[in-house]
Amino acid sequence: MKMYPRIRNLREDKDMTQTQMAEILHCSQRIYSNYERGDVDILTEILIKLADFHNVSVDYILGRVNKK
Repeated sequence: MKMYPRIRNLREDKDMTQTQMAEILHCSQRIYSNYERGDVDILTEILIKLADFHNVSVDYILGRVNKK
């Protein structure tokens, strides 16, 4: 699935750590790491926050479209 590498790539494009991203999402670094690895499903609320923060569509994060 494209979603997990995409959220990692978006974070890395901003030179952010997982800890910094977790703080923005109000979760632990461990939970955020689980999101990037695909170990847990990402809640819709978190998907929306990620999309808003990275200024991309939820569809882009989900891999439904390639245009950010």
